[in-house]
Amino acid sequence: MVSKSSSNPLEKLGLHSSLDCALHLPIRYEDETKLSTIASVINSFGISTAQVQGYVIRQKVMFRPRRQLLVVIRDDHGGELFLRWLNFYPSQQKQMAVGQHLRVRGDVRDGYYGPEMVHPTVKAVSPDAPLPSTLTPVYSATAGVSQLSIRKAIDKAFKDANLEALFAEILPQDILKKCFPSLTLPSLWSAIHTLHHPSKSDDMESIQNRTHPAWRRIQIEELLAQQISLQQARAKRLSRQAIQMNLKPKKDGILEKFLDQLPFQLTGAQERVWQEVLQDLARAYPMNRLLQGDVGSGKTIIAALSAMHCIDHGYQAAIMAPTEILAEQHYRKLAAWLLPMGIQPVWLTGSLKAKEKRDAQALIANGQGQLVIGTHALIQEGVQFSRLGLAIVDEQHRFGVKQRLQLQQKIDDVEIDCHQLMMSATPIPRTLAMTFYADLEVSVIDELPPGRTPVITKLVKNERREEVVLGLSEELKKGRQVYWVCPLIEESEVLQLQTAVDTYQALQTAMPDVRVGLVHGKLKSDEKNAVMQAFVAGEIQVLVATTVIEVGVDVPNASLMVIEHAERFGYSQIHQLRGRVGRGSAQSICILLYSPQLSLAAKERLQTLKETQDGFVIAEKDLALRGPGELLGSKQSGDAMLRFVDLQNEHDLIEKTKDLSVQLLSFYPEVTQKHLERWLGHRADFLKA
Repeated sequence: MVSKSSSNPLEKLGLHSSLDCALHLPIRYEDETKLSTIASVINSFGISTAQVQGYVIRQKVMFRPRRQLLVVIRDDHGGELFLRWLNFYPSQQKQMAVGQHLRVRGDVRDGYYGPEMVHPTVKAVSPDAPLPSTLTPVYSATAGVSQLSIRKAIDKAFKDANLEALFAEILPQDILKKCFPSLTLPSLWSAIHTLHHPSKSDDMESIQNRTHPAWRRIQIEELLAQQISLQQARAKRLSRQAIQMNLKPKKDGILEKFLDQLPFQLTGAQERVWQEVLQDLARAYPMNRLLQGDVGSGKTIIAALSAMHCIDHGYQAAIMAPTEILAEQHYRKLAAWLLPMGIQPVWLTGSLKAKEKRDAQALIANGQGQLVIGTHALIQEGVQFSRLGLAIVDEQHRFGVKQRLQLQQKIDDVEIDCHQLMMSATPIPRTLAMTFYADLEVSVIDELPPGRTPVITKLVKNERREEVVLGLSEELKKGRQVYWVCPLIEESEVLQLQTAVDTYQALQTAMPDVRVGLVHGKLKSDEKNAVMQAFVAGEIQVLVATTVIEVGVDVPNASLMVIEHAERFGYSQIHQLRGRVGRGSAQSICILLYSPQLSLAAKERLQTLKETQDGFVIAEKDLALRGPGELLGSKQSGDAMLRFVDLQNEHDLIEKTKDLSVQLLSFYPEVTQKHLERWLGHRADFLKA
């Protein structure tokens, strides 16, 4: 067993017991079974990771262009290779003293002095030291916890006489075979043993790419735990009581009045989605619907209609957004619609003065605040709703899982639950909908309002900045407005990126007759709001900003978006930023300024963004790049919820595991509980968010 001592560094990884160690499966494997000559590696560098060995013939600490350790090794065939470290310790210098024989593993690249490995894995060994006979597992680690200490703890765990019994088979084999007829699955104990200690006879390639039967068994086990948890959450939700609202708007209510004076016609997609929401609100159990639609598709109007319908039934509605800018955008738009009908929305954010906050909280508590709009301040202590019937969460993926749980728990009434409508301009890839969003009904607005024209996206090298500024001037002459987005606020020596402040000053100098504004995250809330309102009012023609304007800013007159150092932004960030233009009838353009030194991944990302505006395509690419944790906000929970499943390529496995979970819940409820306890423990709550 791993020591229970709180001073044990393994506890940082959650390794408290033999069971924890056994379930701490490798994240990848290193193939240390082969040894290459330095000459053969140099002739084919860039192809794959290589392992070589040789004697240290030189060692030197260099100080230009920065402090670094340079080591040169030579093998028995006369080949020489540079090894370089940008961060190093005296113990490493001692380990790699001249004359020492080293075995090193890493990627070879063309360096300043010649072919080199940067920060390779190093072992001091004798020249005839045997090579491992099988793959070497590599585990997720943390500061102060080495791979060696993790391997030792796992090896010790496997000597625990009680460990095998903890992995006794609990899944009915007949149902397992029925759901996965094409797979020959090992026992759970055998699978775990194989993945920690692969043997010579195992297919190394399938072990590495996670298609080996041992991995398949683990993937099914993990997916099954998640699917069971989500379906239990759904069943629990369907058993709870919520306000049942009428399908038809209340006669002479604010919703009916609003619909009568609505200055535009709902699109077909908006009408379809609105009917889906109405059906949910008419049910006796709480709605849990995700409304997704690309930037500019008109999700806010659905939120407004839902809130009015709730208010008409005598209950409060709340809209929560991740940033003040987005929350204020909702507040201003909804206030303009509702004030003429006698409804004054309540505004609540963290930046309010103490008295303003107390006044807002009082209106919420006594029920006079029929519509409450704000940031995460809505789920903080001191906020008590009187009769909350509907919670709308915008850009829901930007809130951590724990924050969404807080909202759910905070607003649950003693007798009734409130309905929840979540909105996102980042479409959810199919595999995420099947796994993490299995308890959500999903509505999609797949049609842009009339008059919207697709945004043209152009890729422009950074050296052509002057041409971009000239083009910007032409756009301004037409009476249009422009966004110029920068990734950093102040100078970074590491990235050497142009800053928002520098760009602001440069544009002011280049266009003295143009009013340029600057907004970024370090401005005080009132300063930021003043700049934003001046831009909305047309008083500022060019707005230089960081990504604080990523969501929520609606200025139809803005027709040009310039994104500086676009290679530093992710798929969804650029897609969201691009959505700030193209909101009027004029043809809009998004220019992605990029540095010529691009990685292959950055080139692919920018090219994809140039070629498509399909949010679903971009979401799939984003999932492949960042994984589900960041997209869902689940990293804030401290637990990765699917560690062993590749969501991009396992549609079939997910579908079949979902079928398995349904059968187990129906016929083997005691098995499902044991399975959840083994795989999820306390993390099950996060899957119900």
